[in-house]
Amino acid sequence: MHKIDIPQAILDRARILRGGREHLFDKLDMSKVAHVIVDLQNGFVAEGAPVEVPYTRDMMDEVNAISAAVRAAGGTNAFLRFTHDADEKLQWRSLHSTMMSPEAVARNKAAFTRGAAMWELSPALDVAETDLIFDKTRFSGFIPGTCDMHEALQARGIETLIITGTLTNCCCESSARDAMQMGYDIIFVSDANAALTDAEHNATLASMAALFADVMSTRDVLALIDTSAPAKLPLAS
Repeated sequence: MHKIDIPQAILDRARILRGGREHLFDKLDMSKVAHVIVDLQNGFVAEGAPVEVPYTRDMMDEVNAISAAVRAAGGTNAFLRFTHDADEKLQWRSLHSTMMSPEAVARNKAAFTRGAAMWELSPALDVAETDLIFDKTRFSGFIPGTCDMHEALQARGIETLIITGTLTNCCCESSARDAMQMGYDIIFVSDANAALTDAEHNATLASMAALFADVMSTRDVLALIDTSAPAKLPLAS
């Protein structure tokens, strides 16, 4: 697991911004909550993968626990897959022609083209038939024309997102930032996101806590979901 270290000055400033509250949410309408699981594919999770993020393997229990709790409480689970699509209309010139070498681009394309073994979701994930799966061709799942998730979530009346996945400081952060600016409330899970180093992970947590999200542990998220879950009707006598 990452060693989590958010500067106290940032936490204090966030608390002031929130009117003295430690967390933003006391209770959620779970019918309006989606757990967005970002890019936990073989190409990031498996040992020796092209973009191996070892910390992902330490947090699968946390991700799956949140998925199960959200599902049981009437929320939505949405799994994202980072995808290379050679035929997409909006070509990603800045990444493929400027930021990456031809060799890196070739590795990326081979790993994350639809149907490739590395493109598939990790078998360690708890995925149910009722869950949603979306392909995205950018770091963020909310870039118009590159992913269908926003439209699907809006159709379900989703207002709050719980973000888990990898990489903390890339696809997870990008999705959270964009979603918050599009009007979603964001819960960013401190111990169910993974980066390549503690430094990168904590830098994102600090940014999230300062301006973009309620940064919560899995334990706190599960407690919030339990508080928010619809009350069960008593059995008929």
